[in-house]
Amino acid sequence: MVSQYKIAAYITAYEDSEAVMNCINAIQSQSVSVEKLLILDNSSQEPLLGLVNADNIEIKFHPENIGIGAGLSWAIAWSIEQDYDFLWTFDQDSIPQKDCLIQLLSGYESIKLSQDSIGIIAPTAIDYRSHQTVPGAIFYRDCFTPCQPQNQEKYYECDAPITSGSLIVLSAAKTVSLPRTDLFIDGIDLDYGLRLKQAGFHNFIVISAIMQHNFGTPVQIKFFHKKRSLQKYSALRHYYICRNHTYLETRYAQGVYQISSIMRRIKYMLSNMFWIMLYDFDNQQLKLWACVLGTYHGLTGKLGKIWL
Repeated sequence: MVSQYKIAAYITAYEDSEAVMNCINAIQSQSVSVEKLLILDNSSQEPLLGLVNADNIEIKFHPENIGIGAGLSWAIAWSIEQDYDFLWTFDQDSIPQKDCLIQLLSGYESIKLSQDSIGIIAPTAIDYRSHQTVPGAIFYRDCFTPCQPQNQEKYYECDAPITSGSLIVLSAAKTVSLPRTDLFIDGIDLDYGLRLKQAGFHNFIVISAIMQHNFGTPVQIKFFHKKRSLQKYSALRHYYICRNHTYLETRYAQGVYQISSIMRRIKYMLSNMFWIMLYDFDNQQLKLWACVLGTYHGLTGKLGKIWL
């Protein structure tokens, strides 16, 4: 029975109290109760002050912005120490449907009948603005690539679901090191999910568990009369995407695939810069530099929190 589980939830908050409150309300509206809600607020001020007063909500305020990795590490360590069964993790811009948690737990119960070593159970994340599904990822040879379900599947396995909406099985989390804080804000889920997989655990996406998730800022363009969807990011986000993905993929690749991984990341950098030059004129020079610097730091292994 799903009601027997002790569940905590966690949100990383940053400069958007409205989004955080929408996420809180969605978590509190689930048909299965969450006993504790942890919030790490990385905002420069305290936008949640006075808005959140529930006894079962704990907020840690870090105006210096310690990042997503550090917040997840705190929440996982706290939940393990308090003997919870699951930690349900969120970015602030996600809204799970009212039956999302019960669907995840039902999926867990069903999968557990044939697979005991479960690390993460995650929902289907959909960006309603672009109508795109954000799939889980698998690491294949030299890169992380989207993992798509087969027809008629109720759930499918991947190496790494996105952080938001992930229901982390804490008995599995006890056996691997916590999420990396030196990645700061991007790729933490890729690394953590893959490390769970390498430790012998299996991560799944439950098709029927639906969560609304804002993935970047989608824009529709036309290129040679063909429609194309692009994501607009800040210069800082471009930096961390280029750096962390370059670092992780070139380190996880083995043998000859290490070389192809380096070439793939350079190709991504040049492609990204091409689209920025054509369609993104806001802080364009800084964004171009962020792609170059991020890729270089990823190759050389310079991590940590960096401001451009």
